[in-house]
Amino acid sequence: MSARPTVVIGLLGLQLDRAPRGQRWDRWRPTVSLFQHDDFEPARLVLLADPKADDLATEVAADVRASSPETVVEQVPMQFRDPWDFADVYEGLAAFADAYPLDPEREDYLVHVTTGTHVAQICLFLLVETRRIPGRLLQSSPPKGRGRVASGPGGYSIIDLDLSKYDRLAARFEDERREGVSLLKAGIETRNGAFNALIDRVEDVTLHSSDPILLTGPTGAGKTQLARRIYELRRSKRLVDGELVEVNCATLRGDQAMSALFGHEAGAFTGAVSRRDGLLRTANDGLVFLDEIGELGLDEQAMLLRAIEEGTFLPVGADAPVSSRFQLIAGTNRDLAEAVSDGRFREDLLARIDLWTFELPPLRARIEDLEPNLEFELDRVRRTTGRRVSFNREARERFLSFAVSPSSAWRGNFRDLGAAVTRMVTLARGGRITRALVDEEIERLSRAWSRARTPEPDAGL
Repeated sequence: MSARPTVVIGLLGLQLDRAPRGQRWDRWRPTVSLFQHDDFEPARLVLLADPKADDLATEVAADVRASSPETVVEQVPMQFRDPWDFADVYEGLAAFADAYPLDPEREDYLVHVTTGTHVAQICLFLLVETRRIPGRLLQSSPPKGRGRVASGPGGYSIIDLDLSKYDRLAARFEDERREGVSLLKAGIETRNGAFNALIDRVEDVTLHSSDPILLTGPTGAGKTQLARRIYELRRSKRLVDGELVEVNCATLRGDQAMSALFGHEAGAFTGAVSRRDGLLRTANDGLVFLDEIGELGLDEQAMLLRAIEEGTFLPVGADAPVSSRFQLIAGTNRDLAEAVSDGRFREDLLARIDLWTFELPPLRARIEDLEPNLEFELDRVRRTTGRRVSFNREARERFLSFAVSPSSAWRGNFRDLGAAVTRMVTLARGGRITRALVDEEIERLSRAWSRARTPEPDAGL
């Protein structure tokens, strides 16, 4: 034990600490048996006892003193209106923790969780885990194979909830965290520090928040892929039960937009011959990815805002609202703040979806990640086509030299890279991408970029 005085805090067990008349020393009683261990000599026992069980508390206190004369027993009244009501029990125990003169600089605290109802045990665990009671958990057990009808101290164990002190457990949690980050990056060992930091933050939000997420960045930067991986990570952690529903808002127009998102009743408009649920209802308990959200009309934006905030919306032609609870991920390559100024996007909707915003950088800003992404694209095409194709050494060096050079615009970002790899794999003979094929692809990309009339999405970099 520590050189500092040890203080045990525990509830009186109205059943476990009670013994039939004449059998006080013939039965295992958790609170008393703790102090029968030769290697366990706490300076003080803080016994939380219901005043209605004062006789039992007095008896247990006397037996503790008899077992461990150096231990001071301090009885503290603790009464719950309903010992099975979480709110009532937690409130009572938290009030004790706040009022009691705990001094962790001078004393070590052990919280005994063997006695009391399961509700009380959970509440004590929470108070220790949140450091409201700055101590460790103490658990006792009867003699093995004998049950309670036996004398003897049984066993005890001390549990420290500070996982940093448990290297193996800490390593396990770190491995799980790395797995989550790797999933968000599709297993690509990216090298760009800023991007890796962004993905770390995305992982934190994915695991701890169900609020809307806004993904911004140029076309081809990977917004759709990241949204899918966020869903996969939440699904793997059982944080969502429903489906992933993807919608490209640029394809939605007029009544069809309302119908696609919110559903409609039969006869709601010309051509509505049958009822339709709508994508938001399909995503109940799941996740919706609205790509190019800036293309939604103002009416659809108003309906979407209500669906996010209240979990309800009105299908086209319906008399009563329907409900659906989903997490929203929105994607855009537009400046939504500018769209608000121009009257093309609702300010209140932007405020609602802008809680967690992550801007995905263009490929040119992550040029050190081009090589691992090249390998990823090769594997993707291999899986899609069933062909095992690879570069010869000269061809690979030539392509990478071109890819990272300042003359490579990568206007379509990872879409350009994926398309280039697909073309070279398709044209490869004998499973090898040659220098000639690479030169042909470089010429093709250079021509395409020179013809492009739109400014580069990363022109300001």
